[in-house]
Amino acid sequence: MTAVATPVLRLESVRKTFGEHVILHDVDLDVPEHTVTALIGASGSGKSTLLRCANLLERIDDGAIFLDGEEITDPAVKEDEVRRKIGVVFQAYNLFPHLTVLQNITLAPRRVLRQSKQAAEAHALGLLDRLGLAAKARSYPDQLSGGQQQRVALVRAIANEPRVLLLDEITAALDPELVGEVLEVVWDLKQQGMTMVIATHEMAFARDVADQVCFLADGVILEQGPPAQVFGAPQHERTRRFLSRLDAAGRL
Repeated sequence: MTAVATPVLRLESVRKTFGEHVILHDVDLDVPEHTVTALIGASGSGKSTLLRCANLLERIDDGAIFLDGEEITDPAVKEDEVRRKIGVVFQAYNLFPHLTVLQNITLAPRRVLRQSKQAAEAHALGLLDRLGLAAKARSYPDQLSGGQQQRVALVRAIANEPRVLLLDEITAALDPELVGEVLEVVWDLKQQGMTMVIATHEMAFARDVADQVCFLADGVILEQGPPAQVFGAPQHERTRRFLSRLDAAGRL
């Protein structure tokens, strides 16, 4: 009998409320290693909150979250140590404007992981070169385009070699012509085996890059499965309505 591998990230009956509003309602999700999970759904469906809970930026009200089989929502767990293993990139680039690209990327490896300056810079320069940004290493954020800044934010997130990378609508703030260059980086990361959870409105990209797609509505995962099933033969009526609206708007 073949043993079932422990998911890198697991959410079990996760519940999150803000006041009287239930944002996540008994969410269960397994994220296997070297896979991409795409979270889709309308704004306010709970996608971003799910990611923020997974990174412990928001405390859950019930349930549990596990990283490599260990519960990270246990009050005894040191949150900063967990966050070293979970990379996250948001809509806003959040780069330090007074630091160069290289300094932005090497800050955490040097201060948190205690890498030497030489080792941290060598690793960062290798990542920048791989993503076509080597020439921008000494530039400041305001000297970069939005797409370049978001790509730098991705490099910064993976410089710590996280177990899982969480991406929250990372193309939402970009001009349409810059979206492609950022999504190309995500595709490259998938090819390299990075485990990712992506909240996105880019349906075509989710269909191409994801191993599993989760449709959220009102804080519940209503439908989950391979992209071909969720996009091609959705089982839930709300999933069908959501995709139909996107199709009518030319966004599917």
